[in-house]
Amino acid sequence: MTNAPLTFSDEVARAQADGRPIVALESTIITHGMPYPQNLETAQRVEAEVRESGAVPATIAVMDGLIHIGLEQEALERLARTSDAMKVSRADLAVCLAKGATGATTVAATMICAHLAGIEVFATGGIGGVHRGAEESFDISADLLELAQTPVSVVAAGAKAILDLPKTLEVLETHGVPVIAFGQDDFPAFWSRSSGLPAPLRADTPAEIAQAQIARASLGLPGGQLIANPIPAEAEIAREEIVPVIEEALAEADARRIAAKAVTPFLLSRIFELTGGRSLEANIALVLNNARLAAAIAGEITAARRG
Repeated sequence: MTNAPLTFSDEVARAQADGRPIVALESTIITHGMPYPQNLETAQRVEAEVRESGAVPATIAVMDGLIHIGLEQEALERLARTSDAMKVSRADLAVCLAKGATGATTVAATMICAHLAGIEVFATGGIGGVHRGAEESFDISADLLELAQTPVSVVAAGAKAILDLPKTLEVLETHGVPVIAFGQDDFPAFWSRSSGLPAPLRADTPAEIAQAQIARASLGLPGGQLIANPIPAEAEIAREEIVPVIEEALAEADARRIAAKAVTPFLLSRIFELTGGRSLEANIALVLNNARLAAAIAGEITAARRG
């Protein structure tokens, strides 16, 4: 299917040979989202959640000049200890490979690599989107355009709440990306179950989502789907509580003139401090929840393709 330098973990290779459902997982959450060893523990928990939900996890990263589709334990531990990994998106992927550098894949890069590997479902925390003040900075995540062109269903707890969510939804609509809220009519906002914005579409079962993806392929439509899966109620930080914290962190980022790829890591770190660690606990809970739903969707797609 491709001449891309892909290497598969033994577990993923066996799953592909057996026609079992596989869920792609990103790696920036490991290198840029949490400190060691919590990042390693969380990655292992997410992989375990996928397995317990009936699918095989494929954590994706660039290491030693290869795109790794699934990480053996040694490679996962090495990545978790890496302090200088590139944050790789569509623009950086080829350069990272050419340099033989270690690269952690964002949503966009994970989608590209998953598609190259024949994986149709990907679980993450939250996608990137339109940043506040984008009308002046033009800071819009490559994740949105990737969703418009790469046929992978992405399960996320909406877009990161630090973003301009109305503009993010507008860009997704413009590019024809289905935004499907799971089990509710509101678009979730990462740490909170509701953003106060209506979701464009709704699905109540993994089977509906799987059938929608299969139908897109049959129609020849490009791109994937964004599955907006709300954080479990017991883990959420209510919108009225988290919004002031986000505003404070954004003001600090602006005062320090933090921009481009440095913005999101700074904001997440500052929000962690301002919430006394609750934001990270919620982040872990939502990623695990997304892994469960992604595994269910992958299982439904596999069953449907078998006929």
